[in-house]
Amino acid sequence: MRYGCGGGWSYGGRSFLTKEEKLAMLKEYKEDLEKEVAGVEERIKELSAK
Repeated sequence: MRYGCGGGWSYGGRSFLTKEEKLAMLKEYKEDLEKEVAGVEERIKELSAK
């Protein structure tokens, strides 16, 4: 399961996903966003310390 830029979703080329597949994708997307936020916060701290 993967999501793309602009909110595009893909799952092996299938057009219709089950509710469970959509939920799993959203959870994966949320985890990736949380990691991105952590990276941004880390970079802000690094730049602020200089």
